[in-house]
Amino acid sequence: MIELVLILLGLVLGSFVNALVWRLHEQETIREGKSKDKAKLLQAVSIARGRSMCPACHHELAAKDLVPVLSWLSLRGKCRYCQKPISWQYPLVELLTAVLFLVSYLFWPYVWQGLGIYLFVFWLIFMVAFMALAVYDLRWQILPNKIIFPLIVLAIIQVLGQLVFYGGSLGFLLGLLYAVLIDSGIFYVLFQLSRGAWIGGGDVKLGVVLGILATGPFRAVLLLFLASCLGSLASIPLLAAGKRKARISFGPFLLAAAVLVVLFGDSIISWYTRTLLLG
Repeated sequence: MIELVLILLGLVLGSFVNALVWRLHEQETIREGKSKDKAKLLQAVSIARGRSMCPACHHELAAKDLVPVLSWLSLRGKCRYCQKPISWQYPLVELLTAVLFLVSYLFWPYVWQGLGIYLFVFWLIFMVAFMALAVYDLRWQILPNKIIFPLIVLAIIQVLGQLVFYGGSLGFLLGLLYAVLIDSGIFYVLFQLSRGAWIGGGDVKLGVVLGILATGPFRAVLLLFLASCLGSLASIPLLAAGKRKARISFGPFLLAAAVLVVLFGDSIISWYTRTLLLG
């Protein structure tokens, strides 16, 4: 029963991710444009007050057009009103969010009581934000501050709540500090050395969140290692196709690595220690 609820919740929030990403980008486009009626246009794409609409023709969508995955399938990937194609991004994001919710529940590394439940609730919120960041970065190669800054605040609230309700130690706080310095500090150094050519400022800010979620220096290093491996694997097809100068968004790989570290980080480190270090 819990699995079904999480799948349905993931589908619904995946649909929200698609709307959020599109609206945030539309808002930036309107602000940078020369339209004289920016206030009205911004209200139409407001996250809180705007009505659901087709990205192509801006026709307001009915409830039957908003059922995750099923609406896209029934319409055969086309808008009901203008017949223009609806990107496969929409059902894919909905399905992937649902899968992440389910996998997180099945492989949650904490005991299902007190602290474990508390962290899981926050984790689901992080998953929604991670999906939004990944989609935005893949499409426009930007990690928007409107998502990252609230995430930093959310991560700090999680830690404060953990300290107040469940206790903590100096070692726990030092572990968090070291993890943030590793995941964000390394990116900051690279950003300064390359003047933004090697790494973006969004990655530096995202590193703060990822460091807090990593909770310790070993997991923080593992996160960077996994992200680098995933990024390298994704680059191979581009190199094979001769696209050596193609820009690859690193944010999605960092986010994917964060999911792996939170869910399986301790198991990976334990396996590495047993297999490669101790023989």
